[in-house]
Amino acid sequence: MRLAQPLLALALVAGFTAAAHADQKLPPDQQAKVEAMLKQEGFTKWKEIELDDGMIEVDDAVDANGKQFDLKLDPKSLAIVKREAE
Repeated sequence: MRLAQPLLALALVAGFTAAAHADQKLPPDQQAKVEAMLKQEGFTKWKEIELDDGMIEVDDAVDANGKQFDLKLDPKSLAIVKREAE
């Protein structure tokens, strides 16, 4: 029974560590491709681009009309699969 408690504690710490690192920065080449696609789609600026839960997330992307959106992109095609107005 004594062994179970340290293992449980270790599993909890590992789980929290994995959750803390869920959002990842994109490699520079992929970051450049995403930024080029955003400009092509008419976005003028954005706050952050990261990989989260297998999708590319763009926070606070501003379009040419000044409207702000959070976007989710397919990581392979870079297609916008979700566009949520702020």
